Amino acid sequence: MDWGMQHRLANIIPRETGRTVMLAVDHGYFLGPTGGLEEPQKTVTPLLPHADSLMLTRGVLRQCIDPRSRVSIVLRVSGGTSILTELSNEEITVSIEDAIRLNVSAMALSIFVGSENERRTLANLAKLVDMGEQYGIPVLAVTAVGKDMQRDARYLSLCCRIAAELGARIVKTYFCEGFEEVVGGCPVPIVIAGGKKIEERAALQLAHDAVSGGALGVDMGRNIFQSDNPVGMIRAVRQVVHEHKTPDEAFRFLTGLRGAAA
Repeated sequence: MDWGMQHRLANIIPRETGRTVMLAVDHGYFLGPTGGLEEPQKTVTPLLPHADSLMLTRGVLRQCIDPRSRVSIVLRVSGGTSILTELSNEEITVSIEDAIRLNVSAMALSIFVGSENERRTLANLAKLVDMGEQYGIPVLAVTAVGKDMQRDARYLSLCCRIAAELGARIVKTYFCEGFEEVVGGCPVPIVIAGGKKIEERAALQLAHDAVSGGALGVDMGRNIFQSDNPVGMIRAVRQVVHEHKTPDEAFRFLTGLRGAAA
């Protein structure tokens, strides 16, 4: 692995802990003004000091993120569909030249294994890896799950292994029963998606179970920015991921912040 690739991965994964807390705010590329992200700059700015990296689109990056920020960028480079159509019908939507101009630490793309457009999205991943390897930019593959897919260990193991085989340096997937099987069959690091908003104690438990099961960390979005205390929530997630706090300890920290603000 060349120096540029290693350096970009180190920007995403702090060497002090070898784990990462990624903040996903790319939902608008297919959902439009998602709840909590109607004004991305207002939502994201106070969270920047607490995120190891941001996953977002180039439009939001250019218009809403202070270029003086030191947070690393994982750039969403696939899209072309909306929630109103077949989501798996994606293309690569950003050139490698623009990713380089934006000085990104990684490029992110979704694959839809088992969907009607499986081949297209896997071919997109292969093409993106070719481009990224040429310039030392790692690719993060997102194992998108269609409405007909089961989020079980067998299916997610298939998705993650295929992504790694095609050259992804990191894979983003879902936590499931038997998660150790997914990790064991994937030769590259895995980060866990937060998914839809759930109760905060449960989200902290999810983060804990994921890293305990071998995940590199989390890539959470709605469970942070849709919290009534987003800054407190991302700080609590960091305690679980980076400081090895229990979910109960992190939740007490979060509720303590609420009490202090009351």
